[in-house]
Amino acid sequence: MSQFSMAVRMWRSVLLALSLVLIALPVHSQEETRPEQMIRNSIDELMGQIEGRRDYFAENIEELESLVEDSLVDVADFRYIGASVMGRYFNNATPEQRSRFVDTFRQTLIDTYAKGLVTFDYRELRVLDDQQERRYEDQASVTMEVVATNGEVYPVSYTLRRSNGEWRVVNVIVNGINLGLTFRNQFDQAMREQNRDYDAVINGWSPEVGVEELEEGATS
Repeated sequence: MSQFSMAVRMWRSVLLALSLVLIALPVHSQEETRPEQMIRNSIDELMGQIEGRRDYFAENIEELESLVEDSLVDVADFRYIGASVMGRYFNNATPEQRSRFVDTFRQTLIDTYAKGLVTFDYRELRVLDDQQERRYEDQASVTMEVVATNGEVYPVSYTLRRSNGEWRVVNVIVNGINLGLTFRNQFDQAMREQNRDYDAVINGWSPEVGVEELEEGATS
């Protein structure tokens, strides 16, 4: 398998894992339900929904994208994520630019997640039994693993924050790679290359994770 193919497969595992959680997470989560149990229940529920229908969704990708969009809007804090990715540039952006970047970022994820759901070959998704204790009442981390059909195991850690009594995913770390930080660095680089032209950066936004980074994960 070529380096490019290996990178694509791993990237799809990232997209699949995050998609499974985001699509299935209940909109109104009760405070007594622990985040890891919510995710475990949600994965089980979604697996039943897509089982036997991957070929159908592959031929009707727009329908799957619509399903993804409807679900993501209610469970992912895209304004929070967008502000984090824009980083130090957020404050100087106009309200219209902030809103447009959030919309662009959301649509990019929706399109890629939908494709990942019908193309990545996985064997198992498992939320680990041993989870770190929460340091703050409004923040949580949930760890799981994606097992590919070739036996490769990719650790995935979700960062969630609770707002108005609801848990929402705000970041994901895969194989030690902080995707939120990676996207922020890419936004910063694009701003420098475009001489801080917000509109040019937003219009050309297409986040990527490098091939070597995907293959090797985070180095110690």
